[in-house]
Amino acid sequence: MGLAVVASRAQLGVQAPPVAVEVHLSGGLPSTTIVGLAETAVKESRDRVRAAIQNARLEFPAGRVTVNLAPADLPKDGCRFDLAIALGILAASGQIPRERLDGHEFLGELALSGALRPVQGVLPAAIRCGAEGRTLIVPGGNAGEVALARNTQARAADSLLAVCRYLRDGLGLPDAASLEASTVVDDSTRAATDMAEVRGQLRARRALEIAAAGGHNLLMIGPPGSGKTLLASCLPGVLPPLGEDAALEVAAIASVAGRPPRDARSFRQPPYRAPHHTASAVALVGGGSRPRPGEISLAHQGVLFLDELPEWNRQALEVLREPLESGRIVISRAARQAEFPAAFQLVAAMNPCPCGYAGDPAGRCRCSADAIARYRGRVSGPLLDRIDLHVEVPRLPQQELLAPGMRGESSQSVRDRVCAARQRQRARAGVANARLGGADLRRDVVLDPAATALLEQAAEKLELSARACHRLMRVARTIADLAGAASVDRAHLAEAVSYRSLRMSPSRV
Repeated sequence: MGLAVVASRAQLGVQAPPVAVEVHLSGGLPSTTIVGLAETAVKESRDRVRAAIQNARLEFPAGRVTVNLAPADLPKDGCRFDLAIALGILAASGQIPRERLDGHEFLGELALSGALRPVQGVLPAAIRCGAEGRTLIVPGGNAGEVALARNTQARAADSLLAVCRYLRDGLGLPDAASLEASTVVDDSTRAATDMAEVRGQLRARRALEIAAAGGHNLLMIGPPGSGKTLLASCLPGVLPPLGEDAALEVAAIASVAGRPPRDARSFRQPPYRAPHHTASAVALVGGGSRPRPGEISLAHQGVLFLDELPEWNRQALEVLREPLESGRIVISRAARQAEFPAAFQLVAAMNPCPCGYAGDPAGRCRCSADAIARYRGRVSGPLLDRIDLHVEVPRLPQQELLAPGMRGESSQSVRDRVCAARQRQRARAGVANARLGGADLRRDVVLDPAATALLEQAAEKLELSARACHRLMRVARTIADLAGAASVDRAHLAEAVSYRSLRMSPSRV
């Protein structure tokens, strides 16, 4: 009787592979069959589509309806194919012109009334659709999300009937970008804690600035209430805003997780994630039968803050080792495999001992050396080796903490220096110093004999691995960039060594 093909897209990690929704009408007893590795939610769409077509005052064809979702070996899940299936049935039955479907892609869930409901993971599909020069039709609830993909022509509809009028009668649908014009603007304003709120802690503030300037991982060790969490919350406010491509990548991950950015301010701001220490390994890296991004992917191009580091499950911490090096995570399941980006900046905090007061001048700590060693041994050496900066955050004296009118340097001033350093790094290597490869590191960090001798002494005395030495050189390069120096000298390397000289043995707190 009739055949129609409608373009749509599936969701596989942060990818949006194309799917051809093929609808064939034939004679026989009335039935609707959906094939093509469709999961339960997709197969249930036959009942939603039938009710939506009838309630839109359109005709559901009598006879056998076969829907094939191609390619057949690609898993399909969710309700995103409802609109495409309904349009395929209407086109195959001659109620809308088939040629009008060309150059369009369709996503959306149908209510029984024929209304369109938003779906998750639309932004990756919008990006790919724009790259292929097609027009994307989405529910009105997804308009703000797809508007972030500024190179994509996208239109929003509130019902199946509105889409049919657009295809059959040429009645226009509103442009998705126009619906969110008031919020999707180029604005990098951020609502992070201002560093002016941090009292004292000059060494920790300096370490935070170096970490921001080079994208380095940071560990803060200090007693409760010394300001570790406050310092970590200041980091997003001193990081440079994301570029267009990086922001789209971050927004696509959030879209897949069901947390699309609300406006351009959150779109441009590097993400900041601070999961509780009871989170599992799956919550950190992602997973599930339908792979979803975890905290490390939600922190992509931003900051992952882990407080109370030794209290975390050892297995959960160990899964961070590979993503810290590769910047991505691959989740493999029996039925599918998904890859998520995970180029995050790790900031961690911990107490020096179980009670938290080892080394305190007041002498409050009563922990034994064995108890302290066991406590610190919960964090493995290989993970610590991947953290570039180790800094103590001591308890402030009461007179300094309560002194009126004492404010530190603002985040804006620090951010200006950080942005200038990042600009030097982009001009020189195209990436932040923390991501320098071996060849780039040898090219950009050429040590003179005095600096080389210092590095050799530090490596021997502190028993540093080859990875730790390379990280020292990257930190020294960042310190030189903050100073505006063209080359790395002994003073820059000496400061970098000072942030690696904190051993995790009880005697060195």
